[in-house]
Amino acid sequence: MVPGNTVASFERAVEVGVDAIEFDVLWTEDGHPSIAPDRRSELVVAHDWEAAAAADAKEERLTLDAALEAFTGPPLDQVVINLDIKLPGRDDEVFEAVRAHGLLERATISTMEVSTLRRLGDLKRQEGIERGLGLGWTVPKVTKDWLGMPKVIRPALAMGLASVRVRTPSRVRRGLSGLAVDSVWAFQGVVTPRLVETIHDAGKRLNVWTVDDPGRIAALAALGVDGICSNDPRLLN
Repeated sequence: MVPGNTVASFERAVEVGVDAIEFDVLWTEDGHPSIAPDRRSELVVAHDWEAAAAADAKEERLTLDAALEAFTGPPLDQVVINLDIKLPGRDDEVFEAVRAHGLLERATISTMEVSTLRRLGDLKRQEGIERGLGLGWTVPKVTKDWLGMPKVIRPALAMGLASVRVRTPSRVRRGLSGLAVDSVWAFQGVVTPRLVETIHDAGKRLNVWTVDDPGRIAALAALGVDGICSNDPRLLN
């Protein structure tokens, strides 16, 4: 399998027939205010700082600018893209980068950061953008990759997740009342028929992350979700 968050992985996804590609965006750790308060680090395509450092070690850093440029030409000019912003605070720069590459009509942005969604909503209103650059709220807000947790703590994680699953529909319903978003991106472990109904009743789309099991993909499709994000897009066929 081709490593994710690379141009090669995006091109491979197009080969297998996807209609949308999601990738992660953050700024590198060397530009954190606690480390370098006077320096602005690059915006890069990476899930987290560890992944960004690993790419740097291999001299394979993919900047946001380079990724967006790749989507302006074949074969990547065929798909919608979603930028998943991992860190708040550089929202204006991400917006300007998408616009500079002429991708506002083909791009959406999702994030767990409510402040980022509100800032992007403000920018859309200021620029008079009525169509294009859809916004998605990612839930629940977490600081760790649940799918990568050690097996030894997974029983405890499952108990905690059961509680989150019950509370998520009401939290989403309240949150959507104050956010100008088009969609909700929900972790697969919190998706229930009640959540699907809540989001659709609000007139929003529900996209689910990250699903790499064919049986789970089929079950989610049967529930009526609008989109499924997978590390292996071959499964979506």
